[in-house]
Amino acid sequence: MSAGRRLKGLGYVVLGIVVGVALSVAARWPRSEVVYRSDQPPAVDYADGSEHALALVRESALLGESHQIVVGRDPGFSYGHRVDVDASFGSVRMTEWTSAGVRVGFATGHEVFIPARYFIGGR
Repeated sequence: MSAGRRLKGLGYVVLGIVVGVALSVAARWPRSEVVYRSDQPPAVDYADGSEHALALVRESALLGESHQIVVGRDPGFSYGHRVDVDASFGSVRMTEWTSAGVRVGFATGHEVFIPARYFIGGR
């Protein structure tokens, strides 16, 4: 085999490795997934007169994943008040909306309370 053919073959191997790494990175690129959603019930009103929603969002990235509670007026959860929660809390077992705020209970027994003042008014 000539040196030119060996060099060309090596080029294909290197190209294959680069494409494989690129596909692996693209597959693990940061992404968000709403794993739980709760909408403010009609019986609960807040001073801003808006409808609010809460989501447990899983953020996946190259270095692992994180979980956040997002609560606010945006139904797509691109903005709002965010609270980091430990992934070990498990799934959400209940959400309780009151005029004072919203309480989220997890399968492990952990609870997180978010006062209304942090998510009303567009925050």
